[in-house]
Amino acid sequence: MRYLALLCGVAAMGIAAACGDSPSAPSAGTGTLHLRLTDSPFSDAKAVLVTFSSVRAHRTDSEWTTVPFAESAGSRTCDLKKLQGPSDLLGTGALPAGHYEQVRLVVERAALYFDNASAGPACAPSIPTPAGGTAPLEIPSGEVKLNRGFDMKEGGSTNMLLDFDGDQSIHQTGNGRYMMRPVIAVVSVD
Repeated sequence: MRYLALLCGVAAMGIAAACGDSPSAPSAGTGTLHLRLTDSPFSDAKAVLVTFSSVRAHRTDSEWTTVPFAESAGSRTCDLKKLQGPSDLLGTGALPAGHYEQVRLVVERAALYFDNASAGPACAPSIPTPAGGTAPLEIPSGEVKLNRGFDMKEGGSTNMLLDFDGDQSIHQTGNGRYMMRPVIAVVSVD
């Protein structure tokens, strides 16, 4: 009887060890994701301020993970007009190692400014609004889904460059109203 109990205990430990070494088992380590944003121009305004309230990444075998905004802010505002050509850091943070299949950006609010450019950096926790004529951008679906897989290696770094297409995203609907249906492409992942 003792021999049978010992044999069962050894078999159970062997099975547990084999499952822990399985390729589908999540890695205990983390890597760093750097999410950068650039913009294609929108010519009808001098400033286009977009405030993001959340960035999340989905690992194939797990739940959604929040990617912290740069400067550890609760939200991040970008003037898309200042990102025509250069890029700025939207979010950066540690993610558990593994394969990711989607990134989601949540746009909290956006507005056009017709008379003056914004002051300050391209992206910051907040950007002062320029003086002059303005129009809010209505956002029917504030969530942008980017279906581009990438692997996060333990101890590694992954850079993802996103291109926010202003001309494709912003449409005048009449009576001075504007709508934004964010069109964002993943330019590169390395």
